[in-house]
Amino acid sequence: MSSAAEQGRICALAMECQRDLKRCVDSYPELFPPNPFDDRLFASVALANAFGSPWADAPRLLTAIKTSMWNFAADWQIDYVAETREAVRTLVGECLAVADGAGTAEPTPLTTFLAEIIDDLAARPAWAAAGPRWRDQLGRWLAAMAQEWEWKTARAGGRDDALPTFEEYLENADNFGTTWVNLSHWISVGDEATIDRIDDLWAASQEVQRVLRLLNDLATFHRDLEWGDLNALMLGLDRSDVRARIDLLIARSHDLIEPVKTDCPEAARYLERQIGFSTGFYGMTDYWGKL
Repeated sequence: MSSAAEQGRICALAMECQRDLKRCVDSYPELFPPNPFDDRLFASVALANAFGSPWADAPRLLTAIKTSMWNFAADWQIDYVAETREAVRTLVGECLAVADGAGTAEPTPLTTFLAEIIDDLAARPAWAAAGPRWRDQLGRWLAAMAQEWEWKTARAGGRDDALPTFEEYLENADNFGTTWVNLSHWISVGDEATIDRIDDLWAASQEVQRVLRLLNDLATFHRDLEWGDLNALMLGLDRSDVRARIDLLIARSHDLIEPVKTDCPEAARYLERQIGFSTGFYGMTDYWGKL
């Protein structure tokens, strides 16, 4: 009974988060076309954030919700809307300019949304200490997305010699965006101890991000074939190989999370719950709707 009650409370939190998510999406309709941004995707994002921080209330999760949705929107813009290398470079450059405070001559919905997120974070006490790490991770995310675009384009053109090895692909896991969202969340709600250990939490999050990258690949292989995406299973590994690497990465994640538990128990639990939720979630489905 108590377990079911707790799960019910988390689901209720997710529904509160979904209301905030809808307001966010309604503010930038150009970024979220109905296909593939359907109600199922929105519900899944709300659930993921609620299960990651079940002790929170919806206002404390608003930044995580916003950055999650920006992550999806930017992924879509780079991976599917951008048709040329120059378009990708322009988008990356505009986002970095906004992050550096320079702005752009012609703001787009994506850069306007990013500026809103930055304004939210800059108002937090933790921004002065953790902002540089956040900015670096945004740059890593954008660079990884641009690299993914190159590999995806090479595969579409039949240039298999230009594809990455599995290790190179996994090293590019910043394109999954988990760590950037996590840093945003910690800056928004983290206490002083969390920010003091932000570098250690970043390292742990990077390992968790690799776990989630591969869990996603196992779940989305057939969709990736249909959409022309790259996937670990296209790089010479079978499912048992990928599962074995996931097990190793989970063990490494726990090794990195354990030392921060005393100082940052909430942030440590947050990372552990990301692994647990994603293991169950990707065992049945993934986030994206249909094209």
